[in-house]
Amino acid sequence: MTSAPLVSLSPQHFVDFLKKNDISRCSFICVEGKMKASHEILQPIADWVQQDTRDYDQHEGIFIQVGENSGVLQSASVHRTNRGAGAGGVRNWVYDSVEDFLRDGMRLSRGMTHKNALAGIWWGGGKGVMARNSGQGLTDGASASSRQIVYEEYGVLMSSLKGCYITAEDAGTSVTDMVSVFARTRFTTCIPPSLGGSGNPSIPTAMGIIRGMEAALAHTGKGNLSGKKVVVQGMGHVGTPLVSYLLDKGVSMVIGSDIDPVLKDQTEKAFGGTGRFQFVLKPRGDNSILFEQADIVSPCAVGGILSPHTIPSIKARIICGAANNQLANLLQDDVLLAQEGILYLPDFLVNRMGIVNCADEQYGYVNDDDDFQKHLGDSWDNSIYNLSLEVLRQSEAQGITPQRVALQLAEERSKQPHPIWGHRGVKIIRSLKENKWHETKQH
Repeated sequence: MTSAPLVSLSPQHFVDFLKKNDISRCSFICVEGKMKASHEILQPIADWVQQDTRDYDQHEGIFIQVGENSGVLQSASVHRTNRGAGAGGVRNWVYDSVEDFLRDGMRLSRGMTHKNALAGIWWGGGKGVMARNSGQGLTDGASASSRQIVYEEYGVLMSSLKGCYITAEDAGTSVTDMVSVFARTRFTTCIPPSLGGSGNPSIPTAMGIIRGMEAALAHTGKGNLSGKKVVVQGMGHVGTPLVSYLLDKGVSMVIGSDIDPVLKDQTEKAFGGTGRFQFVLKPRGDNSILFEQADIVSPCAVGGILSPHTIPSIKARIICGAANNQLANLLQDDVLLAQEGILYLPDFLVNRMGIVNCADEQYGYVNDDDDFQKHLGDSWDNSIYNLSLEVLRQSEAQGITPQRVALQLAEERSKQPHPIWGHRGVKIIRSLKENKWHETKQH
């Protein structure tokens, strides 16, 4: 079977294909610049990854397993580990094809490399992905016990990878789910405070987005957030606290949007009494909320929403949000935004606070933690506010987009070796290959 039919399969059909060939685990590992599949029958997928120029970027390894009991397709993508273990959350999402499944893992892990590097964290980039529309346990109506099984299986996957990737909470995954992961591995963060963890990272993420917005307004000479109109796409874990912070900052109006009617009821109950909040319910895939007349648009839902199909209709002059990978095409869409006169703050520049919140769980907690607060303040050169201002200044001086300035800086930093352990992650991955990880059992 060639790569095209394999990557075009639905996640469930791919699971069926793997089971038919007695494969419960498989990997695609970069060896001397070439992606090598763990199984000869899967090499066409490795070749497809190798030839991709959009999302593949010399990723060190992609590891896939089919949950032993759930049958859910699960993966861990590790992009670059020079600074430390690949780190990033595990996403529970619906994917139309194996291609979409793989692309999301590659793109998100690459984004985590850049985010962690700009934040000054000694971690590399990694991301977990689970296909909700495969196996059983993640679909709507699934029991709590079946969902627990899926996340415990993911914990088993984490332990089997020997620390080259550390997982966390992400879209579709809750702190409760992280308890299940934690039951089977030490290689996770975002577990509840009752178990010694940092808990939900979303509220700190919203704080960081506020600072990015303030930097954009300061750079353009538009004052502060007071009196501004802001559109927030996505009323989930980050979007809802973001609305609260925006209202506290004195914005004139927040228009929030989501596909979930439950969130409509919750947010209207929480903010409707202010007279400065409006909720717009949209169907899945409808990005027209981005076209509202506003000062700032803040994408806080899914990525890939800034494209030639949406950018020309956006009226806001500033885009600053928490969603990962907002640009549909990293090589083109930032230029289109600039041509439209829209100031875009790259997501990996401003949405760091979730990973900052959980990055140093092992070092304990103190009140008013200076190592946390410095990211949100004005005095540290590398704070979100100051680094955003510097990126915007360099963008103007060099005549290139903020996306490209931030990416250049992130690439440079991401290749710095860990000061103690060096490039240990790639050694772990090499050991996994030598030990035939794909033949190991899930237990």
